[in-house]
Amino acid sequence: MRGARLALWGGFALVLALLPLGWRNDYYLSLLNFIGIHTILVVGLNLLMGYAGQISLGHAAFFGVGAYTSGILTATYGVNPWLALVAGLALAAGLAFLIGVPALKLRGYYLAMATLGFGVIVYIFFVQAQRFTGGPSGLSGIPALSLPGFTFHTPLRLYGLIWTATLGILALSAGLVDSRLGRALRALHDSEVAAESLGIHTQRLKLLIFVWSALYASLAGSLYAHTLNFVAPSSFDIMFSIKLVTMVVVGGMASIWGSLLGAGVLTVLPELLVVFHDFEVVLFGAILMVVMIFLPRGLVRGLLDLWEYRHFRRESGGVSG
Repeated sequence: MRGARLALWGGFALVLALLPLGWRNDYYLSLLNFIGIHTILVVGLNLLMGYAGQISLGHAAFFGVGAYTSGILTATYGVNPWLALVAGLALAAGLAFLIGVPALKLRGYYLAMATLGFGVIVYIFFVQAQRFTGGPSGLSGIPALSLPGFTFHTPLRLYGLIWTATLGILALSAGLVDSRLGRALRALHDSEVAAESLGIHTQRLKLLIFVWSALYASLAGSLYAHTLNFVAPSSFDIMFSIKLVTMVVVGGMASIWGSLLGAGVLTVLPELLVVFHDFEVVLFGAILMVVMIFLPRGLVRGLLDLWEYRHFRRESGGVSG
């Protein structure tokens, strides 16, 4: 089992390393970079929703906190981009803690509404605090991340940075869900009362995973800001939070690889259906509805079930014959 997992991770890393050789086009590389950033976001949200069972409709806010913290500190105050990234992580973690302590006492739709309200407040701040954020016009002049003698200013160089971070996040998250903490998260998801009866401090666990997912979102936000060299409030609105939830559901709840698939599908799909841009809300709503009806466990589990079903039919046909 362990050997198969290592082979899977090794094969995935090899595919990532070879992809730029076949896709030298900057557009395709940029699209892959955004898939990587969205994957980091969706993995964090999947840990919170899919594994812990806690609904959040304000995840875009933490994404924006990371992006704007990096942007403001570097473009306005000349702070080193790596230090600004760390500052974004600290601020997102602090906000998640302050919001999580009262909000995570709520459950179900009440928790969803609380996180939705937080997302709205943060979005309004990005729009109204023009002195710092640039207001609706956004903040430009954000420098690229760099190392001594090497700057991540091209799609190819950014690809290496973003997907190294994404691969690390995926591996870290896979290890987390297979650990004792991951088993506690599953117990929390199934029944909070039963988890408490087993000695799990559910309130502390919910707060921990809420902060953890906010850290992922902040990291993705900082990478986003230094990739585009520009941020605007429209990238962190409620619609984007809904889009992230759709990515989690489409890929598969409680599935690390499903997070990658969901992020990939719903990052590429709008590019293919750009003509329907004005109906984006309707499009994502329809996708969410179709998946919930026909593939309630997401694409990954649905495809595996289909393969198992066809394999069973093939074997049954062979036996009956």
